[in-house]
Order: sequence, then C-alpha cells, then structure tokens
Amino acid sequence: MRYLAIIAYDGTAYCGFQKQLTGPSIQQELERAIRLISGEETTVIGAGRTDSGVHATGQVVAFDLEWPHGPKTLWRALNANLPADIAAVRLSETKEGFHPRFDAIKRTYNYYIYNEPVRSPLYRRTSWHVSQQLDIGRMNLAASAIVGEHDFATFGRPPQGTNSVRQVFQAEWNRNESLLIFTIEANAFLYRMVRSLVGCLKAVGEGTWTVERFIAALNARDRDRATQTAPPHALFLTSVIYE
Repeated sequence: MRYLAIIAYDGTAYCGFQKQLTGPSIQQELERAIRLISGEETTVIGAGRTDSGVHATGQVVAFDLEWPHGPKTLWRALNANLPADIAAVRLSETKEGFHPRFDAIKRTYNYYIYNEPVRSPLYRRTSWHVSQQLDIGRMNLAASAIVGEHDFATFGRPPQGTNSVRQVFQAEWNRNESLLIFTIEANAFLYRMVRSLVGCLKAVGEGTWTVERFIAALNARDRDRATQTAPPHALFLTSVIYE
C-alpha cells in the first residue's frame, strides 16, 4: 500500500530533506520512524528536496508499507516515533504509482524577513533580520516581473539534463507588523531559486538595486548577475498542489 503524508518540520538541525552523508536529514528520520513501528525498510519520497536549514509546513511525502492496522493508527504511531521537530500533519492511503514530486503541478514557498532595527530573539530561527527599513512597494514592483513563464538561469540551477524555464503563478510581498512575507507559487523551482530571488529583491527594497537592474538580471540569464542570496533559515515550503 502506498501512503501519502503532509509533513511539517523545523529544519534547523538537519542538512536538508534528502539523505546525506554529512548529517541528519528529514528523510532519514521519517524512514527510521517507519522502520521502528513496522520492522520494514522503505524509501520516503518527498515533493521538495529542501536545503539545509529550510523548514516546511506542507511537505508532501509518499512511501510503500504493508500495514494492517489502518492509516489512522499508522499516523499516530509515526508521530509517536518522530523527533519533536518533525510531525506528520495528515496521513492517508493514496493510489499506487503516486509520486509527490513528479505529479505536483504547483508548489508554494514563503520567506520571512524581520524588518526592525533590533533583532527579535523569538524570530531568529525562522526569519532573516534586516535592520534597514525596506520599501515593499519597490520590492513588489520587481517581483511582478517574474510572474509568468521565464528562464530563471540567473537565479538558480536546474537538475542535470533539464532547462531553467519555470512558470511563476504568484510572487508577492506582504507586511504583517514587523514581518515582511514573500509568497511565491510556481510549477517548479530551480536549486536555490527562491533564496536568490529574495536576496535580490531585498537589495531592491533597501535601494542598492533598482527595479530595472533586477529585471535586467532576470533577462540576462547569467548566474553571476544574482549577487545576493538570502539565508536558508527563513524559508518555508508551505504547500504542494496536485490535479
């Protein structure tokens, strides 16, 4: 039986979603918990291979398991055996052959900037502290240029053998008191694409880049033009959409 689960995690202590030789991963912890409750070895497939330090509230995973006790019992057992910084929000049976990455049609990320002169100890693990006041109007003007289908070679690296063209459905900054929240939804993302975009949009907001420079960098399709990259700890994978 193939199962689908929505996973939330604090990525601070992990080297990313995918198993690595260099340290613990979200995938490794999920597979360990499944092995503990079932005695079976299985491979957990994720919708997004989030980087080291990146968080999620809506990561989608799938795995195959012979489990005679029903999905609700599996969901409870899985949560009982996961560390405190990982949780299965929902779990259900799904169709055979479902692939959380290849079957996805949209993915959404949020990025959080804490925009105050003094840092917040409470937000330090989940937001990027920027002390200079940012111009959200200019940032949104630049962000609007990436909506639609574009070649994002300036802002990221595609998987080997694929191109760097992606379709962005939404790219928008909103302010919630001290937090600036960037929401971006696309059919897929390049490696480090969101963090590169945020870094350059932040430069627009502080005035070191113009909107025109941002658009010129996008059109150049030159990785060296993206001179700013935001840190990983303020990035969240929030949802994955399927047909």
